[in-house]
Amino acid sequence: MYYTAHYNSPLGGITLASDGNSLTGLWFDGQKYFGSTLLEEHRPGELPVFEQTARWLDIYFSGKAPVFIPPLHMQTTPFRKLVWDILLTIPFGSTMTYGEIADTAAKQMGRTHMSPQAVGGAVGHNAISLIIPCHRVMGTDGSLTGYAGGIDKKAKLLALEKSNLLSFTQSPVRS
Repeated sequence: MYYTAHYNSPLGGITLASDGNSLTGLWFDGQKYFGSTLLEEHRPGELPVFEQTARWLDIYFSGKAPVFIPPLHMQTTPFRKLVWDILLTIPFGSTMTYGEIADTAAKQMGRTHMSPQAVGGAVGHNAISLIIPCHRVMGTDGSLTGYAGGIDKKAKLLALEKSNLLSFTQSPVRS
């Protein structure tokens, strides 16, 4: 059985999903790929993982870096999991480019090269937004590009983290 909960953030509603023990999804309501890991059969629930996630979100939206991560269960392909694990290493208030993530992934896979576009696909399908910080990924040219929750939310999240937005440029959302 899968469970859901709702969180009201300063940037809009957020839906949480769990397998009963771990967080399996966290999406801004209505974002691209909303509910991608959520099975049709689910029900609202009050779970310890939802309480932990709400506490994490409260700390995050207060402008501070949470010092813990709720239990996560990444239901995805091995490649996407590798990319999402790299995203988890990006510190609060910092960013990485798709190219930097591609280089890191290539090294971990024993390859000489990895396509930044392949990384972009994995980043874009992140089912546990915010906690797995896909909003901290920038275009290789420094552009503020691609975020399933919308570029406006991405800019607000980076501003909340006090990232230097003056160094980024806006470009169209990539699919």
